Amino acid sequence: MNTQQMEQMGQFKITVWEEENFQGKRCEFMLECQNIMERGFNKIRSIKVENGPWVGYEYPEFQGQQFILEKGDYPRYEAWSGNSSYRTEHMLSFRPIKCANHSDSKVTLYECEDFQGRKFEMCDDYPSLQAMGWCSKEVPSIKVNSGAWVAYQFPGYRGYQYILERDRHQGEYRNYNEFSTQAHTNQVQSIRRIQH
Repeated sequence: MNTQQMEQMGQFKITVWEEENFQGKRCEFMLECQNIMERGFNKIRSIKVENGPWVGYEYPEFQGQQFILEKGDYPRYEAWSGNSSYRTEHMLSFRPIKCANHSDSKVTLYECEDFQGRKFEMCDDYPSLQAMGWCSKEVPSIKVNSGAWVAYQFPGYRGYQYILERDRHQGEYRNYNEFSTQAHTNQVQSIRRIQH
C-alpha cells in the first residue's frame, strides 16, 4: 500500500487544540499543516494523535526544533518535548512521517561528515550509543537505509530530537546541519525507531 492510499484510508490523523488539556479552538488534520496560524490559531498547546506518526515543529514551514508525535495524547508541551533542555511551549507546523516501518528499519551512523570513517549499522533501538560501543558523543553523518528514526541529544531519549527519514534528503544526512533546520549540535547519544 502506498502513502497516498494510506492517507485516503485515514492512516494519518491528528487533532490539535489551541490551549493546554484539550481546551479552546480545535481542528483535525489528515495531511500536513505548514502554518497553524493560517487556520486562525495563535499556537498549538495540546494534541491527540489517532493514526500514524507525525513530526511537529516549533515554527511555521517545518522550521525550528522538531518533536516526534506518535499515537497518544499530548495534553501539554512537556508531553511532546520530553526531557528536552530546550523548552518551547507551542508548535506552529506539523506533518505526517510517511515511511515509518518499525519492523524493517535500518540506519548507519558514521564517525565523520560525508559518510567517512568508522560506521555502525543499527536495526534496533539504543538508549545509549556509548553503551553499545560508539566512542563519541557526536554523530557527524547518518544514512537512513529503511524506516524512520528519531535521534536524541542525550542518552535515554532526552534532549533535542532529530527526525531522520528515508524520504528526506534521500535518507542521507551528510552533516549535522541536515538533521534539522536549527541543529544546535551534532551530539547524538540515543536513537530509536519511530513507531507506526
